[in-house]
Amino acid sequence: MNTNIRNEIKAQIVREGMTMQEVVDLLADEYGWSDSVSNLSAKLQRESLRYREAVQLADVMGYDIVWKKRRDG
Repeated sequence: MNTNIRNEIKAQIVREGMTMQEVVDLLADEYGWSDSVSNLSAKLQRESLRYREAVQLADVMGYDIVWKKRRDG
């Protein structure tokens, strides 16, 4: 993950009208994540968010991650 993806995730949280704390609380309730914002921020900063975690993050925000084939040229 690069800085653009980290910023994209944070921006999506804001676009949803949510705070990092609200997202972390939902992740803790639904999936047993730590309820610490700093832990999520650190994962994004270290680029260590796993795919499963990204799917769970999207889920608590009401999204699905969809694989879409790119068009050629």
